[in-house]
Amino acid sequence: MNILETKGLTKTYGGLNANYNIDFTLPRGEIHALIGPNGAGKSTFVGMLSGRIPATRGKVWFDGAEVTRLPAHKRISLGIAYTFQITSVFGKLPVRENVALAVRRILGRDREAVRAKVDGVMERVGLTEQADQLAGDLSYGHQRVLEIAMGLAQNPELFILDEPTQGLALPEVEAFMQLVKDLRGETTILLIEHNMNVVMEVSDSLTVLNNGEVLARGTPEEIRANADVQAAYLGGA
Repeated sequence: MNILETKGLTKTYGGLNANYNIDFTLPRGEIHALIGPNGAGKSTFVGMLSGRIPATRGKVWFDGAEVTRLPAHKRISLGIAYTFQITSVFGKLPVRENVALAVRRILGRDREAVRAKVDGVMERVGLTEQADQLAGDLSYGHQRVLEIAMGLAQNPELFILDEPTQGLALPEVEAFMQLVKDLRGETTILLIEHNMNVVMEVSDSLTVLNNGEVLARGTPEEIRANADVQAAYLGGA
């Protein structure tokens, strides 16, 4: 069963198509990567999926219900969580409180339940030792991990990760890949990523965008061998 689907999704700016007529499906429980060259329309497409950017035309369904006109906060309440290319943590609050803010969206004010959930999420992503540190004082890499923790804390049905490894050191990238693998089957993940080592290792399937349109879709092996993808994006990779 598909958790996410689009039909004819299009976004036009000043007569130019950032995305054009995108038909897309995402099976529940998959780790699916969205790749393509800079300017391919990935961020615009994800913006329309998450509700941050209104579609010019086309439709979006989430978990069987049409959500095309729903704003971002309504989609979050339905079970869509996402991280940004640029970190969006609350820098003047401790790490623990950042995660707690996300947990309270689903657990309300039950202090013991919130505490237990926060502790579990922070342990899972490796932030327990930084719990009382101000989020703004974390390294960039740890801020990215905190943002992922805040998403996980909401128990998302769909977790959209937009360039999650950008700016991370190699050990942090490896830890991220292991975390994503551990989440397989627990939630559906849509990964927008330029690091092809990450994409090819963790993804079940991939969609390639080019010039705002779908160029190809397939398994990592199929995408790596696709001549059109080689010419447009992967080169000799």
